[in-house]
Amino acid sequence: MTTAHDIPTAHTPEGGYGDTMPSPFLADCDDALAPGAPDLRGTWRAVAAAAVGGDPLPADHPIHGHVERIEQAGARVIVTSSGVVHDMVADGTYEHGVDDVMAVDFATRISVAATFEDGVLVLRPKDLDGVEVRRWRDGDRLVWRYHTLFEVVLERIDG
Repeated sequence: MTTAHDIPTAHTPEGGYGDTMPSPFLADCDDALAPGAPDLRGTWRAVAAAAVGGDPLPADHPIHGHVERIEQAGARVIVTSSGVVHDMVADGTYEHGVDDVMAVDFATRISVAATFEDGVLVLRPKDLDGVEVRRWRDGDRLVWRYHTLFEVVLERIDG
């Protein structure tokens, strides 16, 4: 039996992973989801995007082409998208949270704590008080809110 602790932490390769998403990292893991963890697993594609509480984002906004894969095992979550691999344990610590780079340049370091709160995966970047990135299920869809910047609705594309 392979557990989430047996699989090394995944990181973004130097310069990002390019056009081809790497194979799933937790595919051989047998851990059930942690108590209170929302089931966000799957590959998701953006179908709608808007400013938080506001108007839809323009049709040419790059977020409309967004695709992400979310893997989960126990309290571990891996979000792979836009050239980056963000691997974390949702235990509220920076030590086990995302320790990787931003997709904007594949070089700027980030440290992010993750928790599961009321059916939501909540990410809190270090030294950015009050900033949260949230993901949750709304029926068959995934909702991704990036603080006060935007909210994206995604549909599952991998069955």
